[in-house]
Amino acid sequence: MDHDHMHGMPRPSSSSSSSPSSMMNNGSMNEGGGHHHMKMMMHMTFFWGKNTEVLFSGWPGTSSGMYALCLIFVFFLAVLTEWLAHSSLLRGSTGDSANRAAGLIQTAVYTLRIGLAYLVMLAVMSFNAGVFLVALAGHAVGFMLFGSQTFRNTSDDRKTNYVPPSGCAC
Repeated sequence: MDHDHMHGMPRPSSSSSSSPSSMMNNGSMNEGGGHHHMKMMMHMTFFWGKNTEVLFSGWPGTSSGMYALCLIFVFFLAVLTEWLAHSSLLRGSTGDSANRAAGLIQTAVYTLRIGLAYLVMLAVMSFNAGVFLVALAGHAVGFMLFGSQTFRNTSDDRKTNYVPPSGCAC
């Protein structure tokens, strides 16, 4: 049984290329109003290349510069997520636990951290290998800077084998 064209996905014709860049640039005319629209290919496997969409429709598009900006953005989102995960803003002192204002601030910071973690997750779901690698690198650098013992004073009374929970809520 042939499953290549299931779920309403048309088979690629033998006359056209099925590469992501050719499918993105292959426009067709709509029968109803003659409007030009783009055929976008949604990847369900990892791929290499700058022609992708990450987080927003049409971004970064086909520009190499915008793709580089996208990678930098995802990297810093991951670093920021790790910073918030290991920030003292989420750990209240014993006196702050009864303070409602401190609890509200902790809740807001936690909500921001989870929101950023979901943005990184959605970026990775573009299935672009470059985006995946910079997300991993961002989490690794963020953990090394803010969560590991690499840049901490050894006199800290925290456990040395502390491993934080996952950056995303999944």
